[in-house]
Amino acid sequence: MTELPTILLVGTVDTKGDEIGFLRGRIAHSGGRALVMDVGVGGDGAPGVDIGNAQVAAAAGLTLQEVRTRGDENRAMLCMARGAALLATELRAQGRVDGLLALGGTMGTDLALEVAAALPLGCPKLVLSTIAHSHLIPPDRIPGDLTMRLWSGGLYGLNRLCRGALAEAAGAVVGACRATVADTDRRALIGMTSLGTSVLGYMRLLKPELEARGYELAVFHTTGMGGMAFERLATQGCFAAVMDFSLQELVNDLAGSCVTAGADRLRGAGRAGVPQIVAPGATDMVDYPAWGQPPPRFAGRPAHVHNRLIASVGIDLPMRREVARAITDRLRQARGPVALLVPTRGIEGWDRAGEPLHDPEGLAAMVDELRLSTAPDTRFVELDAHINDTAFARAALEVLDAWVREGIVAPGAKNNAI
Repeated sequence: MTELPTILLVGTVDTKGDEIGFLRGRIAHSGGRALVMDVGVGGDGAPGVDIGNAQVAAAAGLTLQEVRTRGDENRAMLCMARGAALLATELRAQGRVDGLLALGGTMGTDLALEVAAALPLGCPKLVLSTIAHSHLIPPDRIPGDLTMRLWSGGLYGLNRLCRGALAEAAGAVVGACRATVADTDRRALIGMTSLGTSVLGYMRLLKPELEARGYELAVFHTTGMGGMAFERLATQGCFAAVMDFSLQELVNDLAGSCVTAGADRLRGAGRAGVPQIVAPGATDMVDYPAWGQPPPRFAGRPAHVHNRLIASVGIDLPMRREVARAITDRLRQARGPVALLVPTRGIEGWDRAGEPLHDPEGLAAMVDELRLSTAPDTRFVELDAHINDTAFARAALEVLDAWVREGIVAPGAKNNAI
């Protein structure tokens, strides 16, 4: 980056004016420039502000006085959050901001998360918060590329502790903007979901084959945040096609697990009309924190502790059928072409003979339900193979190659389909 990066600095100037002024100075010291947005509702025309609170309110379709008379501060800040998010989106689209730095307590953090979620994945964004990494923040409110920093000892006024946090945050977001690598790769991008190679290893077989065809591959780790990022990019049409082979986040959401990518899992690509090759990988289990307890419904079921953070418990037969119907229902709503690959010898690494989650009866029930409920216009491919076998990877490539020949998927830089 040859020019100074512009940081959108968001905060309530009426209550955090000293802190915002200090941050403006530290952004300049770090080699950037600040564009200050005031989202407070208590003041009028504060000095040093580039985007006033009246302008933020107007973006939400209200006057500042109307915001102030909403009834309580939560309703008022919801309006300001909506306006701030819309303005941030416009500023980014116009190339006027390179990154985001927002600060606040619970109220300011709530608003900051809304603004951060409105900015595209890859835009540096940092929230300086008194509740950073707190259980108060639900996972689905956190953008996958958000950086959070605890604002310790800084709820009211400047002091030696909070100055350090503010300075580090300013330096971090400016540094992230300056370190951004220009996108010069023009290959079509394939989005793929998976877990670690000990569970789902097909990407080791597919990556070289896709690259030989001229595609770039992005693999998303489906442990909640990865699935959210995948869905967001799919919705934006960033992929030429997706290979969505790891769907346990969908199961997690249905079972109430905290390891979730939200209720929209397996919907983004379909809504955008992106061609989808899908498989029910890892849908035989529910994830839960290894330091906690599995969902009560599955107490006593076979489980596997992956590490000290995450463990998985096998689901029962009725839920196998429920999951299958959820998969086919979401695929039925897709606006683009869909192929469903169903390996009948296992759907993840622990689903083999002798492994802890091997359940042939449960898998047979899922396959049966998928066969019964798949829409007629979905290409259904039943494979006498395990999902980690070469035969599965070959079947996925056969679908992709056929779609390239039919003009459904854009060819890669090298059209060397085999």
